[in-house]
Amino acid sequence: MVSAWHLWVIVGILLFIAEIFTPGFVLASFGIGCLFSALAAGIGFSLKMQILGFIVGTLVAYFTVRPIFTRYCYKSSPDVKTNVDALIGKIGRVTETISLEVGTGRVLVGGDDWKAVSVENTIIPERSPVEVVRVQGTTVYVRPV
Repeated sequence: MVSAWHLWVIVGILLFIAEIFTPGFVLASFGIGCLFSALAAGIGFSLKMQILGFIVGTLVAYFTVRPIFTRYCYKSSPDVKTNVDALIGKIGRVTETISLEVGTGRVLVGGDDWKAVSVENTIIPERSPVEVVRVQGTTVYVRPV
């Protein structure tokens, strides 16, 4: 015969397995809550106490273990640039002559066509290689390579 604590342990294990497929340590917090409930059921407490054990265990895991876990397991490297910050330092090719006087200039960088302005206020002819210095809105500021 299967007792209540067996069911709590099985549900807890299933939640730990499900956590593998979802980031954030939320399901694992519920799994820890199930283990608290299994302990309460194993001691012989009533269903109300088992549910209370589940709630307390989940909250303790979520607010104490989860921050520690996410700090060490989901580190993001500060060196990794994303979005438009990743364009800075990239080499592109001028597709339309860059001229501040005429107000023209387009650059192909990473497969995308951007409006371009020369940081040195010089004319950069078409097909010239340029380096992206900064991005402001939909405009890249470039210098000749």
